[in-house]
Amino acid sequence: MQSQRFAVEFDRRTVGIAVRVPGGFVFFSSAPEFDGMDGRIFPRARSIERQLKRTARARSLRTAVPQAVAAL
Repeated sequence: MQSQRFAVEFDRRTVGIAVRVPGGFVFFSSAPEFDGMDGRIFPRARSIERQLKRTARARSLRTAVPQAVAAL
């Protein structure tokens, strides 16, 4: 049986791979900022994309706050 897998790109760089498993796709991170998603099963490839966006957005908010406070 042939497995279905593909590189996952976000913000014009490869951040991991997704492998088809029963129930969806398991994500394997290759970028430290997405390690929290590593090993999770997502029902659809589009679900991985949505979670990448949420994770990146949350990360940018966490890093933006200290910079704003430092400017005061």
